[in-house]
Order: sequence, then structure tokens, then C-alpha cells
Amino acid sequence: MDLTQPSVENISYMLETIKEKLRMVNVDAMKSEDFKATAYEDLVYLYEMVNKRDSFSPSEMQAIVAELGSLRK
Repeated sequence: MDLTQPSVENISYMLETIKEKLRMVNVDAMKSEDFKATAYEDLVYLYEMVNKRDSFSPSEMQAIVAELGSLRK
């Protein structure tokens, strides 16, 4: 998947991957249409960081979710 071009499909893919890696319970809270197009680069960075790791501490998970929240519209 080419994540260099901002698109709704790319945002959706990255969010789904992040949700799966973090084993997020409230997955309905994160919808691709809720994210600003201007935050695309930040979302790609967050996706890449999450994708490289196998596990996260509770405080890291909380920080990632907080960052996702700040990227929403």
C-alpha cells in the first residue's frame, strides 16, 4: 500500500492497523472521516512507529490514543 498519498482509504488502513496493534476496545471512536487531511503526515508517523513495535506499556498506549485524539477534527 502506498501511504505517500493522502486518501481516505490510507487513513482507514492505518487506523485499522493501529487499532489491531493496540487491541483497542472502542474501535468505533476512531473513524477515518474524523481525521483532518492536514494531519496525514502525523498519522503516517504514528502508524510507522506503532507498526515497528510488538508491545506497548499502558502509558505508551495512553499517549498514542491521546495523540490520535489530537489529530481528529
